[in-house]
Amino acid sequence: AAAGPERPQVVSHVQQALSYTVFDCKWVPRSARLLCLGSAARGTGLVQLYELHGARLQLLREIEKPKPIKCGTFGATSLQQRYLATGDFDGNLNIWNLEAPEIPVYSVKGHKEIINSIDGVGGLGIGEGAPEIVTGSRDGTVKVWDPRQNDTPVANMEPVQGESKRDCWTVAFGNAYNQEERVVCAGYDNGDIKLFDLKTMSLRWETNIKNGVCSVEFDRKDINMNKLVATSLEGKFHVFDMRTQHPTKGFASVSEKAQKSTIWQVRHLPQNRDIFMTSGGSGSLHLWKYEYPAQRSKKDSEGCEMGVAGSVSLLQNVTLSTQPISSLDWSPDKKGLCVCGAFDQTVRVLIVTKLNKI
Repeated sequence: AAAGPERPQVVSHVQQALSYTVFDCKWVPRSARLLCLGSAARGTGLVQLYELHGARLQLLREIEKPKPIKCGTFGATSLQQRYLATGDFDGNLNIWNLEAPEIPVYSVKGHKEIINSIDGVGGLGIGEGAPEIVTGSRDGTVKVWDPRQNDTPVANMEPVQGESKRDCWTVAFGNAYNQEERVVCAGYDNGDIKLFDLKTMSLRWETNIKNGVCSVEFDRKDINMNKLVATSLEGKFHVFDMRTQHPTKGFASVSEKAQKSTIWQVRHLPQNRDIFMTSGGSGSLHLWKYEYPAQRSKKDSEGCEMGVAGSVSLLQNVTLSTQPISSLDWSPDKKGLCVCGAFDQTVRVLIVTKLNKI
C-alpha cells in the first residue's frame, strides 16, 4: 500500500513480552484495560489483565485455571458487570467475574473437545434480544447458550446422521437488529461456511470457499445483515454482501488474495463497518476498505433479485512479528486503538492513525 500523507499508519505503541502462549486478546469495554488469554508451559490456562498507562502496560492481575483457554468474549454481558465468557481446551464454557475470578459465575461442559471460537451478543448494549453465547468446537458442533439457563444449549447445530463431523474453527453472531431475528455463521476446516437462522432454527445458507475457514465476522452484529468477511488458510478472504440472498446463487461476494500465508483473523472497525483488519501467519496486519458498487442488487434473467459485490482496497499493511498474529481486537471506545497477540509470545497495542480521513 502506498504511504501517502492521508494514508492511515499502523503504529506499534506498546509491546509486552509474555511467558506463555497467547491465544486471544480482548479490550475490557469502557476501560483502558485489556486481557490476554492462553496456555502456560505446564499446560494450565492463564488470564492476564493489563492496564494501559501511557506507553506501558501494567499487569493488574494474573489468574491461573486448570485448562488452557482458547477464546473469550464480553459480548453477552452488561456494561455494569463486564463478565468474561471463555472456551477452553477441555470443551468447557465458563463465565468469569474478573473482580472475583476464583469460581466461575456460570460453567458448563459444552463440548467433547476444544472450543475453538466463541462470540456473544445481546450484551454491552449491542444488538437486541437475550444475551447469548455461541461456541464452535473441534467436535463438529456449534452451540448457542443463554447464561440465564443452566446446562442445556438453546440451539445445537450438529452434523446430520451420516455426515462426517468437521472441525469448527470460527463462529460469529449477526442480524440481531430486533428481538426476534438472529443468525450464527460458522466456518469449518474443510472450507464450509454455514449460516444458521436462530429464529426459524434452520440452515439458511451454506457455501464452500475451498479452504479451511479461519475467521468469520459480520461488519456489525446489531443491524440487518450487511456484510460478512470470511478468511482462509491459504491467504485469501471473501466479502459477502448479505443484503440480498438469491434463491440458487446465494450471496454475492468478492475475494482477495491478501498474502501467501494463513489469514488468522478479521476484525471490523467498530466505528466504521466498511474498514477491517486482517492478521496473518507471516506476522503481518493488513487494513482494508470495502467500496460498495453503484447498485447493490440487480434482477437476473428470471426477475429474481441478486446481490452485486463491491470491491476491496488495501489501505495499509505492516509486519510486526516473525510468528503468526493469532488474535486481534479493536477498542470499542477509542477509534484506532487495537491489540493483537502473536505466537512470538508478545502482545502489542497499536494505534492506527487518520481513520477519520478515509
